[in-house]
Amino acid sequence: MYEDGLPPLRDVIKQYDLQAKKMLGQNFLTDLNLTSKIARSAGNLEKSIIYEVGPGPGALTRGLLMSGAHKVVAIEMDHRCIDALGDVSSAYPGRLDVHEGDALKMNELELIGDAKGKDIHIIANLPYNIGTALLVKWMTADNWKPWFKSLTLMFQKEVGQRIVATPKTKAYGRLSVLCQYRADTRIIFDISPQAFTPPPKVTSCIVQIVPHDEAENAPIQKVLERVVSAAFNQRRKMLRASLKAMGVDPLPKLAAAGIKETARAEELSVEDFCRLAKHYEKK
Repeated sequence: MYEDGLPPLRDVIKQYDLQAKKMLGQNFLTDLNLTSKIARSAGNLEKSIIYEVGPGPGALTRGLLMSGAHKVVAIEMDHRCIDALGDVSSAYPGRLDVHEGDALKMNELELIGDAKGKDIHIIANLPYNIGTALLVKWMTADNWKPWFKSLTLMFQKEVGQRIVATPKTKAYGRLSVLCQYRADTRIIFDISPQAFTPPPKVTSCIVQIVPHDEAENAPIQKVLERVVSAAFNQRRKMLRASLKAMGVDPLPKLAAAGIKETARAEELSVEDFCRLAKHYEKK
């Protein structure tokens, strides 16, 4: 038994026959010391509501609650895990709400409900198969500053490197720009495959994303998404060719933004892309 009175995660997995499903992108954490470390890396959670996706048998959920989170709102798609999470809820009366469903289709604020006076943080060991899609959903919201104060998320290390990548590197791409133009991003620490059951074939990492206080470029969000997608969909081509997908002659736009027509997408900074998007926004 741990300090919360609940059994070790390996026992929980065995009790409820929770064999990880590859089709759901599942790899379960079993080390509560590690999950508590993840929770602490997000800061003081005592006055915070945590939105968690893919809690599985509840390893990170327990780490968050043991670290003092005011409340955890968890979304789980795998019906097999609901009973195991019910045990966690019983151990923390009134502090864990579990919802069964697809996180990509959820209205997070409706699930969270009244958060008056509380910060909201997203902290999750995201299922590998939907992690990037969820991040894009959160980072491309129409309204900014967003409803969450920070995101502390686990990804495959390759994805984490793409989120924090800088220009002129192989990892730099669409995800780098969409995250960095609205937030500060950093990798906090890596997690070995041996921390999971079953162990994945790749190293994972914890990425922290903190939204900027101001979003002066918010009006160009949709245009920026289109420009970045067009540029990186053909990243080997010069911008004068790849940006033809925007449906207008790219040469005047590039010239107005002070960007060489022979440049390639990976050479542009986030600021360059924002400046270019503003010119595409103009009629």
